[in-house]
Amino acid sequence: MADDLRRLSRAIRQQADALKVWGIRELPIPRPLAVSSGREIPSISEGFRQLEQEVIACRRCPLYRTRTRHVFGEGSPDARLVFIGEAPGREEDLQGRPFVGAAGQLLTKMIEAMGLRREEVYICNVLKDRPPGNRTPELAEVDACLGFLERQLALIRPRVVCALGAVAARALLGPHVAITKVRGAVLDYQGIPLVPTFHPAYLLRNPDAKKVVWQDLKKVKRLLDESP
Repeated sequence: MADDLRRLSRAIRQQADALKVWGIRELPIPRPLAVSSGREIPSISEGFRQLEQEVIACRRCPLYRTRTRHVFGEGSPDARLVFIGEAPGREEDLQGRPFVGAAGQLLTKMIEAMGLRREEVYICNVLKDRPPGNRTPELAEVDACLGFLERQLALIRPRVVCALGAVAARALLGPHVAITKVRGAVLDYQGIPLVPTFHPAYLLRNPDAKKVVWQDLKKVKRLLDESP
């Protein structure tokens, strides 16, 4: 019991620190922390392992030639919420993990501000390999990787998807979608509510936009709370 209370206290402190970044005083109620049963839970399903092997072997576009490591995604295969970005950056390419650079640190704070933990959501990108120089992904590269993303979502079957930035929004909603027009709207992706918002990297360049993104995140949290 004492260990559970310490974990809960630590989670509350992390959430409070994350909210300070946004200048927010209202505090969402966090979901209860699961108490371990002592049994080891597999970190990833067999379906995910097979799909990741396909990503590693993929030669559909030239990006595999310049990558250091592929970046498949991470988080809970049973996640109720999935965040989707555009492509790995330098740090992600080096570590083989999504959103671990400066934008990733901000995303972690965004998740904690919602009363969630990074490990209970799923985080991935449209592209699984880094475009050289962190350039915007080309349409052919998005087309080559989109099937992997669609299969990830089919395996997870989340309750809500949050598309981070224009590339992710266009990949899931269509090539003519403008992030400035659809940001914050509750849209549909194959029967799943999808909320597009600005990418954390955009927020690093435009910190004033954090206010509208926080409104989007509260909408995502409401959708989660209302879902079965």
